[in-house]
Amino acid sequence: MNDFNNKTAVITGGASGIGRALGELFLAKGMNVVLADIEQNALDATVAELSAGGGNCIGVVTDVASAEQVQQLADAALAEFGAIHIACNNAGVFAGGLLWEQSVADFQWQLDVNVWGVIHGIRTFVPIMAAQDSDCHIVNTASMAAVTAMPYSGIYHMTKHAVLGMSESLYHELSFHAPNVKVSVLCPEAINTGIAASERNRPTQYRKDGDIVESDARALVSQALADSVAGGIGPEVMAQRVFDAIVEERFYILSDEAWRNAANVRLEDVRLGRNPTLTPPF
Repeated sequence: MNDFNNKTAVITGGASGIGRALGELFLAKGMNVVLADIEQNALDATVAELSAGGGNCIGVVTDVASAEQVQQLADAALAEFGAIHIACNNAGVFAGGLLWEQSVADFQWQLDVNVWGVIHGIRTFVPIMAAQDSDCHIVNTASMAAVTAMPYSGIYHMTKHAVLGMSESLYHELSFHAPNVKVSVLCPEAINTGIAASERNRPTQYRKDGDIVESDARALVSQALADSVAGGIGPEVMAQRVFDAIVEERFYILSDEAWRNAANVRLEDVRLGRNPTLTPPF
């Protein structure tokens, strides 16, 4: 895709972090932008701030765990702008700890947002794009967690591995059945976003008694994540990487060399059939 003027982008997790940065960049390229987020106040504030620059930007409160709400998001985008050319399935959450100590709710919440959110996005946006006589692009946000495996964050790694594998299959299917639609998978490293504070948006159905198990491992990884993202690179860097990949029709949007080294060690473990090597990306 090279022509972005007056095209429309839909971005989930759009009220902050990478989603907001994508919205800013797409607006600067002359696109219409539809931001979706579960957090009403943050979404309203972001839409107001981005619209002040003169671009066409609307917000739709959306829980990506709901197929119905993702469809309503698409319907709102079509009603406002008539087409969807870029869809960024970007919403994500994190809750860490030892796998056997984490609650069923921890598993369900991360699966619902990180995996089902992308599933709903694919099932909703691909048919719309495939029917359009124009170049289109899907961007699924995974993580360098999709190509590594570290302790105390097993659920998150599992969900991001799922997004990567699903996106790779989607790449082949689109090439056969909808060649006007391209796909990229974004694998960020530590980015200065609010993911360490994901619990602020944890819905009530995942907050019942026993759903949040406090433990030393959970506290350890939560603090480590908070420290990591606080010193992380700006989300605008990720937005530019995404834009460049769309222009280049490039599938893998990977991270810096430290994370790539950790990923390469894991790949070598698999190739040699050896036991997993702990290779922190620093």
